[in-house]
Amino acid sequence: MSSGVAERTRRAGPAGASRSRRLISGVTTALLSRAAGLVVPIVLVPVTLPYFGNDLYGLWMAVASLAGMAAFADLGLGSGLMTKLAPCYAHGDAVRARRYVSNAYLTLTVLAVALTALLWLTAGAVPWTALFNVTGQVTPEQTRMIALICLTAFVLNVPLSLIARVQYAYQQVGRSNVWQSAGNLAALAVVLGVVWAELSPLLVVAVSVATPLVVNLLNTLWFFGRQEPGIRPTPRAVDAAAALELTRLSGLFFVLTVVIAVATNADTLIIAHALGLSAVAGYAVPAKLMSQLGQLVVLVNVPLWPANGEALAQGHLDWVRRTTRRMTVLSVLAAGLPAAALVAFGDRLFAAWLPVPMDDDRWLLAGLGVWWLLQAALSPRFMVQNADGVIVPQLVGWAAFLVLSALGKWYAADRLGVAAVPWVGALGYALTVAPAALYGYRRTLRRHRRPATDQEGVVAHAVR
Repeated sequence: MSSGVAERTRRAGPAGASRSRRLISGVTTALLSRAAGLVVPIVLVPVTLPYFGNDLYGLWMAVASLAGMAAFADLGLGSGLMTKLAPCYAHGDAVRARRYVSNAYLTLTVLAVALTALLWLTAGAVPWTALFNVTGQVTPEQTRMIALICLTAFVLNVPLSLIARVQYAYQQVGRSNVWQSAGNLAALAVVLGVVWAELSPLLVVAVSVATPLVVNLLNTLWFFGRQEPGIRPTPRAVDAAAALELTRLSGLFFVLTVVIAVATNADTLIIAHALGLSAVAGYAVPAKLMSQLGQLVVLVNVPLWPANGEALAQGHLDWVRRTTRRMTVLSVLAAGLPAAALVAFGDRLFAAWLPVPMDDDRWLLAGLGVWWLLQAALSPRFMVQNADGVIVPQLVGWAAFLVLSALGKWYAADRLGVAAVPWVGALGYALTVAPAALYGYRRTLRRHRRPATDQEGVVAHAVR
């Protein structure tokens, strides 16, 4: 064995152990961050709802929902940047990393400034009252200002939120999660202070959306100023070749995100057209509750994305395989145990707190549980593919799922009822997305496998 191969083999153990520790820290802090995120609405709703009144509070939530629908506003650049930066971190390539970071920040900053200017310049021509169907005591001026405040904060936060992706790529998942938790808790404290001082509801809205933005800005300044100044974005580091490379990958992530969003959010629309609006509530409430399992699975697995990127760049395929198996078990347990509890006791929960027409049908809850269980089982393999930019197999699988499941769900809802919808989705997922996930995972590992003949050639060359 050549000295280079021997050295990589010798370092794989300590590097893998360190990477595993960072992964555990990332998963743990992600769960704590999620818990902190859940505390905020639990505390704020009973405080802000009576302070605003039903109409004004409903307007605030409607605008927030509109902003939430624009989850693709970063054009996939966040995902593309994290994938590109992980190998740079693994090889200590600060020059290339700075190029990627500079291009991403320049693109999204220009986009955010342009959208903000367009938003305020056209604000007077937008029929905000009709857009949000505002009635009651809410004035047109309040409607316009709440919309402008929330949408402006969302747009400006698009480039600022890139810092979380950069920190993930540079194996600072725990620190990133702490900063995000600090943003949520700071917003909670500031909003409570404004309400306690009995200031304007508009100010409550402003501080609630601006505080996380300010925390992201402070995090960005601290990271690039003190922790990683070598990759700080600068205009001089903008590079056309790096921009094109990043844009190609980000474009695939963008398309994939759109396809997944449409495929996984079409159920209520299908049920509404097949069975009528009266059947939507009986599906939407348990589906929304079960969707928390999906968010839990994402939190558990996203730290695996940059860790895999580093491992693949260093040729540590054994670590990737071993960690993927372990994270598969962890993901299935994280989704399976709560799902089993909801299937067993969900009808009592809904009967006690959520009076919706469940009809004591546990087949619906079981179908939703199986749907999320399948996604949990395959999520670690998708993290391997995302880390290496292998997007096409995922895109093919999800596109096939979108077509097949939409037709199947419509037919099943009409013939068998609401409870059949998640079962059709699970079957379609197993037939389309699952094979694509397994193929893409194997393809990724093959791309990084060093052929035995190459190693023998290196050894022979070293001997000669």
